[in-house]
Amino acid sequence: MLAAYFDCPGGPENLYVKEVIKPHPGEGEVLVKVSASALNRADLLQRRGKYPPPKGASDILGLEAAGSVVGLGPGCKGRWKIGDAVMALLSGGGQAEYVTAPEGHLMPVPRGMTFIQAAAIPEAWLTAFQLLHFVGKVEEDKRVLIHAGASGVGLAAVQLVRLAKAIPLVTAGTPEKLKATANAGAAAGFNYKNEDFSEKVLAFTKGSGVDLILDCVGGSYWEKNLDCLSTDGQWIVYGLLSGGEVHGDLFARLLSKRASIHTSLLRSRDKEYKERLVKAFTEEVLPHFSEGTSPHLQPFVDSVYPLHEIAEAHKLMEENKNIGKIVIKMPA
Repeated sequence: MLAAYFDCPGGPENLYVKEVIKPHPGEGEVLVKVSASALNRADLLQRRGKYPPPKGASDILGLEAAGSVVGLGPGCKGRWKIGDAVMALLSGGGQAEYVTAPEGHLMPVPRGMTFIQAAAIPEAWLTAFQLLHFVGKVEEDKRVLIHAGASGVGLAAVQLVRLAKAIPLVTAGTPEKLKATANAGAAAGFNYKNEDFSEKVLAFTKGSGVDLILDCVGGSYWEKNLDCLSTDGQWIVYGLLSGGEVHGDLFARLLSKRASIHTSLLRSRDKEYKERLVKAFTEEVLPHFSEGTSPHLQPFVDSVYPLHEIAEAHKLMEENKNIGKIVIKMPA
């Protein structure tokens, strides 16, 4: 089969399409013929040699995929049959023509949705769902600040906050990105490049601040995050786009607000945790993607690249120009 590959860590130019051995489903696994996958920041980090796959995972890039079931390993419990349209949460291997996944890490493609759209769901939406419900325990009327609001995770989080009847606020770096977040349901958006988002958040909340922050930026935002975090608020760090160094009295500031800081990654979670997450998401959220539902949820696809243009897709994400997900289409 064909797969995205690189021989040594480095820039996007190191990527190419390589013929590799097709995987075989193991105990309790399903073999999926991939129609589309999608990019995540983790793919860029792995390509640079900074985020190796977990032990036992494929070293091929790709943390999500959508396609058709073409094989069942021993011990499968009958959840899926040959020909089912599915989308998969993966620890790796999605940017290839075939991938295997535990049967509990698959979800049905929602009614009326294409494989291109479905490929934009698993990693981004399950990450956002995990942060909001498994970690943050979001509640009705709570105010949630979402950094990188026009990213795949950000746009998913905006819609999930609305679904939970809470209030989403976002930061983004361009008017176009802020417009996209507003269209997704953000109550307010702030351009971090030309305004102090902490001041804007405090003005919007009449001085009380936000109850929950979803932060993929890290070090450079710590002071502003604490400025606009409410007393007893939660700050969840799930990425470090600006690095992890903090210069200042972080603990004293946290203590003064009785605030809590959590960190979370999805890729390195164990199989059972991911199964619980996928099950909860499938039951509570997935029905809202189907045609004719209200409230209706939708993935945002920025652009689609064929597999042989994988390097160009990586360049686009590195330039931080995408709004929503960049999807990789497999050969027909």
